[in-house]
Amino acid sequence: MPNLKPAITTVKQAVAYVDRIVAAVGDSEFEPLMTLYLSDETSANEIERAHKSCFIKAVKLYPAGATTNSAQGVTDIRRCDQALAAMQDCGMPLLVHGEVTDPEIDVFDREKVFIDRVLLPLSNRFPRLKIVFEHITTGDAVNFVLESDANIAATITAHHLLYNRNSMFQQGIRPHMYCLPVLKRERHRQALACAAISGNRKFFLGTDSAPHAQHSKETSCGCAGIFSAHAAIEFYTSFFDSMNALDKLEAFASFHGPDFYGLPRNQSQITLDKTDWTVPDSYPLGNGETLIPLLAGETLNWKLR
Repeated sequence: MPNLKPAITTVKQAVAYVDRIVAAVGDSEFEPLMTLYLSDETSANEIERAHKSCFIKAVKLYPAGATTNSAQGVTDIRRCDQALAAMQDCGMPLLVHGEVTDPEIDVFDREKVFIDRVLLPLSNRFPRLKIVFEHITTGDAVNFVLESDANIAATITAHHLLYNRNSMFQQGIRPHMYCLPVLKRERHRQALACAAISGNRKFFLGTDSAPHAQHSKETSCGCAGIFSAHAAIEFYTSFFDSMNALDKLEAFASFHGPDFYGLPRNQSQITLDKTDWTVPDSYPLGNGETLIPLLAGETLNWKLR
């Protein structure tokens, strides 16, 4: 994801970022797939350079003020029409954080309003633009994707499959269960669950894992984000198992995403065992800081071998 400080808005910045990632992982088969941060100033020429680079696979839309490090995001999607037209022409997908930021709109309604105000008009103006509606949280989003053409798909996080908004308020405020888009009502979680296990190729895995330091979460104005990367595949496996749908997990996790992006499927495999293990209470983040993972100190019943 490109929402760093400063944001990754150009191919030149993306090159420097991928070099940092490769240096950090060392001798590994890990291949970072890069994205650009869409802004009001993104030009069609920059999109064309990104497409020619081969390592930049998509462009990310953060509405200004919608989430972490989104201050440089898009203020009005119409200002991006030239860039979006170039993306449509070259087949580069737009990855969408789908929420309006109007303070008068209830936080639990911002995804639905975004569909009506932004996504529907956008898809009508650019009917061939590939769009991934990322980390969807509502039945409204599920229906939008199902009713759209094949060039519109969606990702679903493990935490939005497993939890509803009550999880933020169990015996007090739970800052480590606060994310954006925020967890929704149980009926919306159920709609996401049905979409995930349906086998429909329009829905696939996307963790939206966010490694915020503990002190940034446990404060008077805590930041949004749930850290799930430590056991992401285990969380998804537990969910699919609970739905008696383990036979649908591999396609959701490994096939639908690359197929939509036009990327080759990964040829390597992983193995999970059904065995109990305890999630650590915290993980070191560097510089003496820690982060609190999803289900810290609790038991998971699937484990990556």
